[in-house]
Amino acid sequence: MKRGVTVLACVSALAVAGYFAMAKWGIQHESREFFDAERQRPITVDVAVRQDYEMKANAGLWRLPVAIISNGNTVKNTEYSFLANVFAARGYLVASVQQDLPTDPPLVTDVGQPYVGRLGVYKKGEANILCVLNEMKKRHPNADYAHLTLVGHSNGGDTAMYFAKEHPNIVSQVVTLDNLRVPFVIRDKLKILSFRSDDPQFKTDPGVLPSQVGKKSGIDIIKTEFQHTWMSDRGPYTARERIQATLDKYLGGDATSELAPADTDNLIVNNAAAALP
Repeated sequence: MKRGVTVLACVSALAVAGYFAMAKWGIQHESREFFDAERQRPITVDVAVRQDYEMKANAGLWRLPVAIISNGNTVKNTEYSFLANVFAARGYLVASVQQDLPTDPPLVTDVGQPYVGRLGVYKKGEANILCVLNEMKKRHPNADYAHLTLVGHSNGGDTAMYFAKEHPNIVSQVVTLDNLRVPFVIRDKLKILSFRSDDPQFKTDPGVLPSQVGKKSGIDIIKTEFQHTWMSDRGPYTARERIQATLDKYLGGDATSELAPADTDNLIVNNAAAALP
């Protein structure tokens, strides 16, 4: 048994080392500053792309799928490299958007209002993403902007879900890490993967999680033992590694792998050990 655990630990370490190597040698990260003239608002974006896939796209041999990552409240857009590298390694063009500025008003909760008073925050995030997409199209014309993947942690996850609701024709997939306010979008051909924390300080609002999950609904929910704040680069190595592995297999569509998301046809997963490697 001990030998098996040791082998698994070694394999996991090698997998993460592989991602590190990809980030260092194959995946290019570049910070860009965009400006929304209509709102007079600067938008900082970390763009990640695997260089060989970008070369293929420029040669007309590959069309880069696009993933947009939205940060959680008080977390920087550059603190989701563990997610950006998984997408980039799979051939995605990734834009991690800094959704909030130091000059923005503080995030407040107003019970009884739409999304507990945060509708304006999600509309701001929506406008940020639209601006980023317009700028990205100029710089990366060989990418697929008609089938977006929206990703977000906490408040960023709610922003991603809100954008998917408002722009159904261009969003094909949503990945959230413990979004708490905006209900899951239920519609045909939209795939959702959501990692949920086990954190008493961060409770999901009623009605956010769907009643039906699994292959038929296109929704996979992975319950973990992680804290809400662990779901960024600030989190411990084990949490980031396990989320990486599950996300990677989810994107690869390998349903037979031990690292694939748990089968949630009949119920929301409540055993993190079974859901995550």
